[in-house]
Amino acid sequence: MTAVFSHGRLRLYLLKLLDGGPKHGYELIRLLEERFLGLYAPSAGTIYPRLQRLEVEGLVTHTAAGGRKVYEITEAGRAELRQRAAELTTLEADISASVQDLSALAGEIQTEVRGSVRDLKRELREAARQTRQTRWDRPVPPPAPAPAASPLLTEFDQRLAAFTMEVGGLVRAQRLSDNQLRTAIRVLDGALDGLRRLLR
Repeated sequence: MTAVFSHGRLRLYLLKLLDGGPKHGYELIRLLEERFLGLYAPSAGTIYPRLQRLEVEGLVTHTAAGGRKVYEITEAGRAELRQRAAELTTLEADISASVQDLSALAGEIQTEVRGSVRDLKRELREAARQTRQTRWDRPVPPPAPAPAASPLLTEFDQRLAAFTMEVGGLVRAQRLSDNQLRTAIRVLDGALDGLRRLLR
């Protein structure tokens, strides 16, 4: 629970919200979340025990409607609000200050996270660029000399060298995205697997 509601002040604020009309527990949670601009929302485990206590003290009553308990402030609850009007005014001021603090903190965290994500993206792009450069700048070893100079084997070696140079040139010239490079690598891996199966 946010510190602004320490020392029984949430109980007082629930009475204030119920003074505006009957509400079920989840409405109260939503109203509190709205009051804190979505930066704080009490759990059902925080709200319902307090509502039960207020009911035991005779400050609220409940009726069942549509399978939900709808809570309503009693005259005794209104009397307590009147007696604690000054405390309620202070509480409202503290809530406003707390919302400002939470908003500022959320803004700082968001800025920090954005900066971290930007740095991470930049590092990943640089790592991918270096990986691509290392992969394609690596010199292609010359084909192993064939034991017998078969015309088809010579043609195969020439086509393999031409294929390697053309693919490497295309990739470097196109400045492919990481997704496109991953797809190209999968295509090459697939071609290699096909050749392996053929040569078994």
